[in-house]
Amino acid sequence: MSAGCARLAALCLYALAAWPFGARAGALPAVDEAATPPQVIGAPHYGDTLFNFYQGRTFDALTSLIVSQHFGRLAPHDDQAEVLRGGMLLAYGLHREAGAVFARLIEGQASPAVRNRAWYFLALMQHRRNLPGDAQASLARISAPLGGGLEDERVLLRAELSMEHGDYEGAAKVLQALRGDTAAGLYARFNLGVAWIKSGGAQNLERGRAMLEAVGQAPAADEELRSLRDRANVALGFAALQAQQPSQARLALQRVRLHGVLSNKALLGFGWAAASLNDPQLALVPWTELAQRPEGDAAVLEARIAVPYALAELGAQARALRGYEEAASSFDAERKAMDESIAAVRKGQLVRGLLQANPSSGLAASTGIRTLPQRADDPLLPHAAHLAPVLATHGFQEAFKSLRDLQFLSENLQQWQDRLGTYGDMLATRRRAFEERLPDVRAKAGANDFEALQHRRDAIAAELARAEGAGDDVAFANARERELLQRMGRALGTLARIGSEAELGDAGERLRRVAGALTWERTRALPERTWEARKALRATDAALAQARARDTALREAQRDEPARLAAFAQRVAALTQRLAVLSPAVTQLAREQQGQLEDIAVAELQAQQQGLDEYAAQARLAIAQIHDRAQFARRGDAEAPR
Repeated sequence: MSAGCARLAALCLYALAAWPFGARAGALPAVDEAATPPQVIGAPHYGDTLFNFYQGRTFDALTSLIVSQHFGRLAPHDDQAEVLRGGMLLAYGLHREAGAVFARLIEGQASPAVRNRAWYFLALMQHRRNLPGDAQASLARISAPLGGGLEDERVLLRAELSMEHGDYEGAAKVLQALRGDTAAGLYARFNLGVAWIKSGGAQNLERGRAMLEAVGQAPAADEELRSLRDRANVALGFAALQAQQPSQARLALQRVRLHGVLSNKALLGFGWAAASLNDPQLALVPWTELAQRPEGDAAVLEARIAVPYALAELGAQARALRGYEEAASSFDAERKAMDESIAAVRKGQLVRGLLQANPSSGLAASTGIRTLPQRADDPLLPHAAHLAPVLATHGFQEAFKSLRDLQFLSENLQQWQDRLGTYGDMLATRRRAFEERLPDVRAKAGANDFEALQHRRDAIAAELARAEGAGDDVAFANARERELLQRMGRALGTLARIGSEAELGDAGERLRRVAGALTWERTRALPERTWEARKALRATDAALAQARARDTALREAQRDEPARLAAFAQRVAALTQRLAVLSPAVTQLAREQQGQLEDIAVAELQAQQQGLDEYAAQARLAIAQIHDRAQFARRGDAEAPR
């Protein structure tokens, strides 16, 4: 049992090291926007940014936000928009740019709520840049609880900083502010429980166990919390195994779900707990279940030799021998299969398959690798199970996200190259149309003599003023009245030629009455006609001013449009040149990132091969020992090796 106990101790340490601090704390939240109460958006462009942000299109949200800020379109949401921009920059890993944003908010005239959020994000950025002292100082500058879900995140970050300094007592006091039934509270207690256990000491060990017990038996409403509960029970179980308390380890490990993410580790640990209690029959139950599961997990491989070990402890030497032989054969076959997997990875098939099976929704998308790159019958990567452990590691996930980001940027640059070509065609078409239409427009513009029109307008205005001042109703007579006046004049001339008034009789009287009626009609309509004339004069002034403005705009366009089109052309040319430099650089970085991914995968597969070699050596050693014992037994040697 000495080799088995050493293996068990190493496995316990590995299991505890697999849960780092900050399982939840330090993860960038949704910048507090989604958690705030509904608010009225007074700037449409800010609303467009928020729409893209909530839809998960953070790259579009960030670029549109930067453009809107450049043109000053975000009032009265300038401070909120700046916090949002800083949060997105921080999510992209642009720590320096994000820090500059938050520093400007803090130094400016932002509201206290905005400054508090800026201090929090600045602390988060400093923590990620491994500046714990600065991060603690920034958290201390927060003067009031943060709104929405940021307050719990702030408490978690403060507790994490305390634990990194070894101040577990201080972290525990900070975490008391979180309710234990919330997701943040459970994560906090899990992190603190692991921290207590890793800190050493009997008192700390008991505190850590108590916290993990609470998390391991807490109700879980969703898959995330159920996985956290399993993690707590596995950590608690292996901690008990390390402390040589197999009974307590069994109680914790049997609470882990049979088909959860951590079920393999739990089954392996449960078997070792039973073996430590000298109950190999009970250990066979979880180990047999585990040995039948797909290969690719170290726990499954260890179960392949743990099962015949338990059979040997039960005295079933023949079955144990067959088990060791089958395990050794399977280890050799698995090693050859890993050689095939390594060759496929080096050919780039792994990365291509991952990119096809896990498409990106945008830059720095939070979704990692969720789907293996091929079917079981796919000849490109026929041994997908080998890749599961490496795909689950944080380093590989982050490297894969970086590769997807580079590919997204490459596609975005290609789209802009296509757009710039379209913009160039549009500029050429507009310049050609401008040059073709300019002579005709100039000819029409030259036909307008604004000085003559102004003189005519002034003459009309003077005549209007004279007629209005003199009460000259004849000046405002319409065409019908002018025709009647002409007829009256001709009639008076005719009467004068005919003879004296006495000879005309009443004809002259009737003519006088008609003239009086016409005069009365013109006099009655004079105010209205004067007002209409003034109105027409004002309309003339407006039309003349509009014509002058159009003429001025036309002259400015004739002067400025060629320069404006030339400026656009220069900008398109400059951007085209910039893209010509950026695109190959991004392509080269993507190629290097793919090589890094392949190196990580190959290193993991080679480590698995080394583990297989160790398991195969243990299996062959056990086979040799069984054969030796059998030979000594046939000889009747009382000193047969045990």
